[in-house]
Amino acid sequence: MSVRTDRINELYHKSKTVGLTEEEKAEQKKLRDEFRAIIRANMSLDLNNTVIERPDGQREKLTKKGK
Repeated sequence: MSVRTDRINELYHKSKTVGLTEEEKAEQKKLRDEFRAIIRANMSLDLNNTVIERPDGQREKLTKKGK
């Protein structure tokens, strides 16, 4: 795991036991937002590189819905 996810987990567990200060709550929100952005970017890259192979052998890249 990365330092970011370790810190997110640490703050989560602390919030469930002793609670977080306002600064820690802000840090937790910032880290979670960064983590979500990274996940979305990685998923987008994966989908942009995904190819569907039809039973007849034709290969087709995925396109965004509605395009």
